[in-house]
Amino acid sequence: MAFPTTTVSILRGTTTTPAGDTVDADTVKYAGIPASVMERTRNGVDAVTQDMRVYRYTTCRLPSGTDVLDTDRILDEQTGKKYAIAAVSVLGSPVHTPDLRLDLTYVN
Repeated sequence: MAFPTTTVSILRGTTTTPAGDTVDADTVKYAGIPASVMERTRNGVDAVTQDMRVYRYTTCRLPSGTDVLDTDRILDEQTGKKYAIAAVSVLGSPVHTPDLRLDLTYVN
């Protein structure tokens, strides 16, 4: 696994509000999972204004075999930040079982 920078909790489930809306329940499915959470940047051109922009995005690496779904949320236990999972992918390797890579969106 990539060098862990924190531990995370995997939040799963939904509930219904009194108004009938479905919302995230934030039930802790797993806690204390070592993870590498990193915010990164990339440069790009805004499609409308053609101005140069700096786009920020967050990725997370979890140990292989971690039970995580793209409908779950991630809670960084060190910072208290909560993220929605945009995508889950496994990088290929013929030598070892690779980490899970998550693309995250900040939701706090």
